[in-house]
Amino acid sequence: MTHSDFAFNRRAFLGRYAGGLGTLALAHLTAPAGDTPRDPLAPKPPHHPAKAKAVICLFQHGGPSQMDLFDPKPELTKQHGKPHPDKLEVHFHTQTGKLLASPFKFAKRGKAGVELSELLPHTAGIVDDITLVRSMTTDSVDHEAALRVIHAGKIFPGRPAWGSWVVYGLGTERQELPAYVVLSDPGGLPVDGTNNWASGFLPAVYQGTPFRASGTPVAHLATPPDVSPVARRNQLDFLNDLNANYRRRHPGNTELEARLGHYELAAKMQTAVPEVLDLSKETDETKRLYGIDNPKSAEYGKRCLLARRLVERGVRFVQIFLSGQPWDTHSKNAESLKGLCAMTDQPSAGLVLDLKRRGLLDSTIVMWTGEFGRLPISQGSDGRDHNRHAFSLWLAGGGFKKGYVHGATDDLGYRSVEKVVRVSSLHATLLHALGLDHTRLTFPHEGRNDTLTDADVTHAQVVKDLL
Repeated sequence: MTHSDFAFNRRAFLGRYAGGLGTLALAHLTAPAGDTPRDPLAPKPPHHPAKAKAVICLFQHGGPSQMDLFDPKPELTKQHGKPHPDKLEVHFHTQTGKLLASPFKFAKRGKAGVELSELLPHTAGIVDDITLVRSMTTDSVDHEAALRVIHAGKIFPGRPAWGSWVVYGLGTERQELPAYVVLSDPGGLPVDGTNNWASGFLPAVYQGTPFRASGTPVAHLATPPDVSPVARRNQLDFLNDLNANYRRRHPGNTELEARLGHYELAAKMQTAVPEVLDLSKETDETKRLYGIDNPKSAEYGKRCLLARRLVERGVRFVQIFLSGQPWDTHSKNAESLKGLCAMTDQPSAGLVLDLKRRGLLDSTIVMWTGEFGRLPISQGSDGRDHNRHAFSLWLAGGGFKKGYVHGATDDLGYRSVEKVVRVSSLHATLLHALGLDHTRLTFPHEGRNDTLTDADVTHAQVVKDLL
């Protein structure tokens, strides 16, 4: 067989049969050529002993209001209705108003006595297991740019998501499932779409693999109905033979072998994915723990339960997204928060409790965060505008402190002022917990060794107080 004959036959084969082998394989086939390792997803040793080996990110698109959920401001209540004494950075300049107190009550929760909003009764039940960071700050007041910062480290498009960096650095321990899974919302994509989990300039093998909430979980994964399992196996064996012939003629071409490995992964996923998504064997008690018996939280609860099942089976990185940007409360802030917390509070807390009782929390980082916070002044009559200078998030497991509150904002909640944490330092700390040095996790790009944190520019450093 000549080189041209091989290329033609291989293209014809792929054109006919690749449709049932998964978007993961197809994505890798269209990736740019380069020095791809023989098995780019093989487990890799960490730079230093790791506390965590997996991540579940509960991402809250839109910018949750910190002073209504996690950061009580009695001074804001006292000055309700007055002008803010300082000039604030706002997103919608024509709709700024007076200081707006939170209508929700706060109380000390858990043995640690952490103050939380009445909107979070279930998070209150895990407060002794989490680190609450009240002093986050980010680089942009715009949704898309802030999303790129929290997910990929910088405001510029085209950079790898931090989940891609984690998988690039550590590989995966489970060959039957993707290393990086995205559990999407049945309502649709979040703002900025698939860019939230793109691999950027890293090879496409490291991008997130979306599992759809309804219908076929993974696009193009199922074997066509007229193709038997034996025929599918024969197809893969035939493709193996073609590629073996090509490898003999082109020694040292590791890219081809890596790409073929993703056809094998897609074939294995045809068995593994239905099993991991089958919740029928979970007990009723477990389903109640996640709020699956409650129509308000059932859908989000199912995805949180799936996240546990994925991590339990060796998936390295799982992200749960909401459609659109529901936490973007420019109007009806209080009313919107009630609905959003009813949807997410119990499942989020249930996930932490379930991981803990199964012995998985110590090795799994759970992070609840949005892209920025909101202002202490009103927008219109009952909304809040964007705020990049202060937001809150919480972390559980994976070596993070328990029952700990880090940092503080000013008396009115506009700016982080104590133990301020930039997103780049958050990323450095998360990587550190996973055994990765953020300055050593590099990839050659445009003439330099690029990193997630770009510490020379951002001055990112591990926040040891969180660990």
